Amino acid sequence: MPIASAAPAPTRAELVDHLVRTRIAGEVATPRENNLSHYRRLANGDRHYWFGLEFGDRWTDEQDVLAVMAERCGVNDDPHHRQGQDTIDPELTVDALDRAAAVLRKAAADRQRVLFATGHPGGLLDVHRATAEALRAADCEIVVIPDGLRADDGMVFQFGDVAMLERGATLWHTHSPEPMAAILDGLEREGRPLPDLVVADHGWAGCAGQRGLDAVGFADSNDPALFLAEAEGTVQVTIPLDDHVLSPRHYDPLTAYLLGAAGLG
Repeated sequence: MPIASAAPAPTRAELVDHLVRTRIAGEVATPRENNLSHYRRLANGDRHYWFGLEFGDRWTDEQDVLAVMAERCGVNDDPHHRQGQDTIDPELTVDALDRAAAVLRKAAADRQRVLFATGHPGGLLDVHRATAEALRAADCEIVVIPDGLRADDGMVFQFGDVAMLERGATLWHTHSPEPMAAILDGLEREGRPLPDLVVADHGWAGCAGQRGLDAVGFADSNDPALFLAEAEGTVQVTIPLDDHVLSPRHYDPLTAYLLGAAGLG
């Protein structure tokens, strides 16, 4: 099966237009009230929204979280806008893809060991899979996870070079950091080297960054933790996008742009 990035890479302007038309960015489906609720819960110390990161008491003001999300994701910066439409700035999405491409270019040049994982198999699986295939073609080692790993009442499996959580023969949507913790602990138990780079999303990327690994992550407008982690330097790059739009094929131009910018297309 051809990889998702087989199509020619779009220009920046073409990609911005595509992101807005498919609602990967621009006026996204996630409502403002959901965004603000998650920002508040993170600020109130709800670790479900910390994605495996440790924030201490540094982000206890919801307005500070909103300010970072406006700067790095492009949500509305008006604290009085409490409900209705919210946004992801497509220019910030492409800026983050360019930063991620620089990380991938270095990984390829250094032939790094790279681990891929997703908690959004319905949306982002092929983005990760195509990126893994491109890095393997550039002589990177794609990390194979240990067998028999368990987390969150499920199994941590690897399909198409991408680690995911499986329960009852179903790939699971999860923001939990525990599956990534199981992978890293399993590698250490086997005496195998940890990845040089982790490309993932949500708690999978947060856990890797918290453990001191270089990490690139994708995150939605209602998931502030990785954006805060990038602001603090714990995660190298966080790419803002709606992580589950109508069709997974809508992410193909984004993937082609990322790999083209990294010199891997």
